[in-house]
Amino acid sequence: MENTAANPSAAAAAAAAAAAGNGVQASGTGGERPEDASKQNLAQVTSSIQKTLGLLHQLNLTVSSFNSASQLPLLQRLNALVAELDTMQKLAEGCNIQVPMEVVNLIDDGKNPDEFTRDVLNSCIAKNQITKGKTDAFKSLRKHLLEELEQAFPEDVEAYREIRATSAAEAKRLAQSHPGTLPNGDVKVKAEH
Repeated sequence: MENTAANPSAAAAAAAAAAAGNGVQASGTGGERPEDASKQNLAQVTSSIQKTLGLLHQLNLTVSSFNSASQLPLLQRLNALVAELDTMQKLAEGCNIQVPMEVVNLIDDGKNPDEFTRDVLNSCIAKNQITKGKTDAFKSLRKHLLEELEQAFPEDVEAYREIRATSAAEAKRLAQSHPGTLPNGDVKVKAEH
């Protein structure tokens, strides 16, 4: 890292090479899957961020002990920082990462972004419990209604159960003949890996 900071033209050349190499990889040519190109592009952006942080640290050291003799190293490090920021910006154009504003706001407030993940998970768990409670209540209501109806209309309930059994068998047969289809008619979506 010291070598790139001391030689801004080498840093600019490295930045240009990284940006040029990125354009080919991000396009997904050469048989690469788009996910692989995206992951590689993200790795390059992460590497560029690390280089930028290192350059900022070196720049901080140079500025904190500045004297007239350190003017040339200061300019070289500034040029290297500008070149790396340009590289980072070019690499980032190939990344499609969406960060919720709540996470950005938490970071701005100096809080841990994991709080957002925890809050979202807790909210999902609470909604899941509410939905499960409603489902259980409807199952209980259905069972109770069938018991009451069976006492009042035994022939109709028997006909209903036969229709329901026939319908369930037909749905099962359709599901087996079309493995990508769910019982409600929706199509299964392959999970991302």
